[in-house]
Parts: sequence; structure tokens; C-alpha cells
Amino acid sequence: MTQWNQVQQLEIKFLEQVDQFYDDNFPMEIRHLLAQWIENQDWEVASNNETMATILLQNLLIQLDEQLGRVSKEKNLLLIHNLKRIRKVLQGKFHGNPMHVAVVISNCLREERRILAAANMPVQGPLEKSLQSSSVSERQRNVEHKVAAIKNSVQMTEQDTKYLEDLQDEFDYRYKTIQTMDQSDKNSTLMSQEVLTLQEMLNSLDFKRKEALSKVTQIVNETDLLMNSMLTEELQDWKRRQQIACIGGPLQNGLDQLQNCFTLLAESLFQLRRQLEKLEEQSIKMTYEGDPIPIQRTHLLERVTFLIYNLFKNSFLVERQPCMPTHPQRPMVLKTLIQFTVKLRLLIKLPELNYQVKVKASIDNNRRFVLCGTHVKAMSIEETSNGSLSVEFRHLQPKEMKSSAGSKGNEGCHMVTEELHSITFETQICLYGLTIDLETSSLPVVMISNVSQLPNAWASIIWYNVSTNDSQNLVFFNNPPSATLTQLLEVMSWQFSSYVGRGLNSEQLSMLAEKLTVQSCYNDGHLTWAKFCKEHLPGKPFTFWTWLEAILDLIKKHILPLWIDGYVMGFVSKEKERFLLKDKMPGTFLLRFSESHLGGITFTWVDHSENGEVRFHSVEPYNKGRLSALPFADILRDYKVIMAENIPENPLKYLYPDIPKDKAFGKHYSSQPCEVSRPTERGDKGYVPSVFIPISTIRSDSTEPQSPSDLLPMSPSVYAVLRENLSPTTIETAVCSPHLSSFPPVWV
Repeated sequence: MTQWNQVQQLEIKFLEQVDQFYDDNFPMEIRHLLAQWIENQDWEVASNNETMATILLQNLLIQLDEQLGRVSKEKNLLLIHNLKRIRKVLQGKFHGNPMHVAVVISNCLREERRILAAANMPVQGPLEKSLQSSSVSERQRNVEHKVAAIKNSVQMTEQDTKYLEDLQDEFDYRYKTIQTMDQSDKNSTLMSQEVLTLQEMLNSLDFKRKEALSKVTQIVNETDLLMNSMLTEELQDWKRRQQIACIGGPLQNGLDQLQNCFTLLAESLFQLRRQLEKLEEQSIKMTYEGDPIPIQRTHLLERVTFLIYNLFKNSFLVERQPCMPTHPQRPMVLKTLIQFTVKLRLLIKLPELNYQVKVKASIDNNRRFVLCGTHVKAMSIEETSNGSLSVEFRHLQPKEMKSSAGSKGNEGCHMVTEELHSITFETQICLYGLTIDLETSSLPVVMISNVSQLPNAWASIIWYNVSTNDSQNLVFFNNPPSATLTQLLEVMSWQFSSYVGRGLNSEQLSMLAEKLTVQSCYNDGHLTWAKFCKEHLPGKPFTFWTWLEAILDLIKKHILPLWIDGYVMGFVSKEKERFLLKDKMPGTFLLRFSESHLGGITFTWVDHSENGEVRFHSVEPYNKGRLSALPFADILRDYKVIMAENIPENPLKYLYPDIPKDKAFGKHYSSQPCEVSRPTERGDKGYVPSVFIPISTIRSDSTEPQSPSDLLPMSPSVYAVLRENLSPTTIETAVCSPHLSSFPPVWV
């Protein structure tokens, strides 16, 4: 079953989450029509490889053309129209930046996997639950409703201002008519009536001016209240959701809705400003004792201008945090002299600003780092249905300045992965007579000089964004606060769902909790930064985070398909392992990560002795070195054990609880078991082909493999000759000789 088919079977609350991250960048129609093809491509690799991304984009357009040909035969006019439009948008948008489409599709697929993992969890974690609170959605609807009401009120005051202008023109005409009358006519009854009419008109004009100013005052008060309460809260919530998304949580959404609100408010405030200017013009043309315009206009204009300034300052933000394309799941960790990307957005989208706003990027003012590359770019409106006014920097590089006391060879060696920096962005907007200086900053970033520093740097990013809403606390690690265990476990599950496609279930999280708290049961206590990333685990030469990061790396590079399918139990203690296996059929096994070896995976199986005693066998963990030589699924298929004088046999029959091994792993075997070759059959370049055979030896006086997980190279032709000319007993004796047993049994 494709991932997309699994997504379509989710409950409506999860489908709504899926709907939120499909837009014109990657329409859902394409995801649906090309589901299998899309999932078969490696978009993550393409996001860092321009050549591969270009090929995939071309192939994507070819696939679209094929779909167009198919639906044309079916005469599906609506689908034909949509596909043509989508193809045009994709080709125009990504032609000059094919890696961006790879990033977009990779993110969508990763978010689908995260949602699938969340759907399989018994309960949502506290962080994710808070982000999806019904009160947040209600507030968003209230904000949109109030913004629409303000916009409507401003339109009404626009009509009032026009009515005032017409009324004043009529008054001015009548007044000038009286002035041109003869002296005799001025003493007439008609003249007296005209003067009374003018007085009534002046009274009406005065009332309407006061009414208009009162309405403007009310709109300004409502706008001020909205901006300083619900709109600010909505923006802060989006920024918090962005923090969570950066460390593997749900992708943030709602920025388009905020853009609509900010843009409508800006249009309304500029319209109010013009109305106040018109009122001033009317007052200059005609004023009188007690005229409210000179008294109130200046103060109102100052308030409107102040609101415009504040609205623009809040609208300038970092839409996509700094990230190296080579490590898309590790944003805010930047390596010196390596390019990173970052995207800025102005939530006030006015056509007058297109290509007129130039943004300058710089790094914090400690003079230790500088930014190389194109650091000044103009914002432009994207060509999408709800295109944003934005700019993306793609070629910035941080460079560490040489220390006067040190040499180039020592540059970067003193970097600390707990030292935080920020990327700052500045711009100036000149619009309708106003000049507005804007500045915003990225979330804190960690600078590294070597990729080996990345795991600890990423731990710092995780801890910061879990523990605080403050977006600019660069001295955070001078006294880092603790984090709640439940929050931290939720974030650990996100690391697996975002990085390797499958989150952790409650049993796996319980094992991690035990490892962190050294307790068999845990409460929602607090965990310190030192316990998470600084102090070694009891009896181990490494920290909890180092151990977990090594497992993530192992999964990503060597056992990813098995992990995604859910066949790796992974996090289970030896005690729990025995409890699970003891009542199972002989040959039942499970896969778990080593607790004593970094980045190691082992398997344990159960069998029974001749007297019925339950026995457990576990091999020495396979690390990335051995797994580079032979895929893990093939190891499980070909693994052999030699016990006493029995012939070699594979003891692994059923994956826990009772899944036949080949049913579980068959589709992941890299090839069928090798057919042996004759010595005359030559391999490539004149060599006899060889294979690795994983063999363990269990002595009669031991219940553990004598030489766990040895990979013994033996050519198929040699093995064939041995079988033809030697008895099985002789072969077993040779294999069991001391020369082939190099490691004692190891429990992990």
C-alpha cells in the first residue's frame, strides 16, 4: 500500500492537517495522480543535488504530460484545465530553482509520515495538543471576523467623508451666492430664510464632522485593541509553531491567513490616513469656531501612523529559518563556509512594494563571524494564488574571522555548540510619504566548523526551542532551564518521524524514559540539560543524546525500510526482551538497538534445550561498518548458527510476535540466496565472485554464540567444491576451528 493510500484512510482530523500543507507549490492533485511515482523518487537527496533535482523536475513534467494525455481521452474538461494550469505554474516557478521543488515535495512526504505516526500514537503529546487547541482556531476566526468588520467600517467612513465633501461644497456655493447678492436683496425675507438654511447646513456639517471623527476614533481604538491582543497572540502562536516545526514537530500553517489580516489592516489604516488628510483639506477650505477637525485630526493622524509603523514592524518575519541544504532536517545549525538558505516575508502584501523593498542580511554584532555571498536582495511577490511578498537568500556563507592571537590553523577549534548567534535582516520601506525602518532576526543558530559537531549543536537547538518561547535569548545556555520529561519524549519521537519516517510508540518512549531517569517507571518530572546531553549514561562512555543520535544515523543509512515498516522494536531492555520471548515458539526473534554500543543493532531469538529449558541467544551488535558490507535484511535471511556437530542452520524463524521471517523481510532482500558457481565461472575482471556469509558458533557448553555476527568471505565456487568433496562434519569442524572464532560472546 502506498503512503498516499494510508493517508487517505486517516480520520478527518488528520486529513485536515494534510490539507493544510498542500498548496500551489505542490498541488494535491499531483500528489494523488502520481502517488506511486512520487514515492519512488529520492526527493531528499535531490534537494541537495541540483543535477538530480533538474532531472526529477523534468520527469515530473513528463509524468504530468502523460496524465494529460490520459484524461484528454476521457474528456475530463475540469481535470484537463487544472493539470494544464498546474504544469504551467510548476514549470514557471521552479525552472530556475529545481532544488526547491525537491525540498517542497520532500517536506510534504515527511509531514505525511509524521501525521501517519501521530495517528498510530495512543494519545497526542502535550506540545502537539497545545498547537491544535480549539481555542486557537476560535481566536483565528475572531481575528478574521474583526479585521473584516474594520475594513467594512473604513469603507463606511469613506462614504461619510465623501458626503461631508458634497455637503461642504453645497454650503460653500450657497454662501458665495449670498455674498454676490445686492444690498437690497440681503434685507429681504428670502435672504433671511437663506441665512437660516445656511445655519442649519453649518450645524449639520458640524455634526457630520464630529460624527466622522468619532467613527474614525472608534476604528482606531478597535484596530489598536485587535493589534495588541488577538492579532499579536496569533502571530506569537505562529512563531511558536514555527519553533516546534523546526525541531521535527507539525509543519506550521496559518501564515497566509495572517497575511490577509495584516494586508487588510494596512489598507484600512492607509485609507483612514487619506480620509484624515481629506478632512484637513475640508477644514482649511472652511472652518468655524468649535470646528472639531483641527482639534482631533492631528492626534488621530499620529495614532494611525503609529499603528501603521507597528503593523509593518510585526509583519516582517523569517518565514523559513536558516538551514543548510545538505542537512534539511537540522535547521539553525550552520557550518562555516557552507551555504545556507533563509526566507523572509512581509505579511503586508501591497503591489506598490513589489521589487521596492531591499533586505540586507548580517550576523550578530560580536564581530566573530561575517556573512559572505549575496547579502542584499529585493523582495518580490510570488506568482501563486496567494503569493507572498518575500525574498529567499540561497548563497549566504558564515565565515569566522581570524583571531589576532591565533593562526588560521586554529580557526574554529574553539567553537562551542552551546554558543548562540542570530542572523539579522534590515530593510527600509518608503510608502505614501512614510519612511519605516524594519528589522527582524532568525531564531538562535549554532555555528560549527566541523560536521562532527552537528549532533551536539542539534541537541542545543532542540533544547532551546523546547524550553522557551523567547526568540532572541542568546545567553540561554548560561543557565539553561530544565524541560519536562513528557515534552522531551514527544520531541524525541518527532526526531524519528521527521528524520527516519516513523515515530516512537508508547512502549519505546517508556524505555527511553527509563534510560533518562534510571527508573522502571516515571512521572512527569523535569530533566536537566546536563542529564540530556552532558553527563554520561551510568556505566557508559557516552551521553544519552550521543547514543540516540547514533541510532538515528544507523536507521537512516542502513535499516530505513525495516524501520518504516515497523519491524524494528528497537527500544527494549534485555529484561523486557526475555519477558516477551519466553513464551514464544522456538525461532521467534526481535530486533533491538544496542545499549552499550553506539549505533548498533542486534537480534535475539529464543529456543529450548533438550530438557525443555528456555534459552535466549543474542549476537554482537551490527554497526555501520558491517552493515555497509551486507544489508541487514540479507543478514537475517542468511544468518547461520553451528551448534555442536549439527549442520549450519538459520535459527531465525518468526519475527516477534509470530510473523514468518520471509513474509516480514522478503521484499527487503537485496537478492535471492546466491546460487553457487563453479571455479571455472569467472567474475568481473577475471575474479571469482564472492559473498559474505554471516555465521555464529555456539559451543555445546555455552548458550551464546561463540563468534557473534562474524562475516566470513567465501566464494560460491569454493563453497560448492567443499560440499562436493567434503562431508558436512568436516566442513563444520573447519568452520568451528579456533582460527575462525575471533570474538567471545557479548551481551548488549
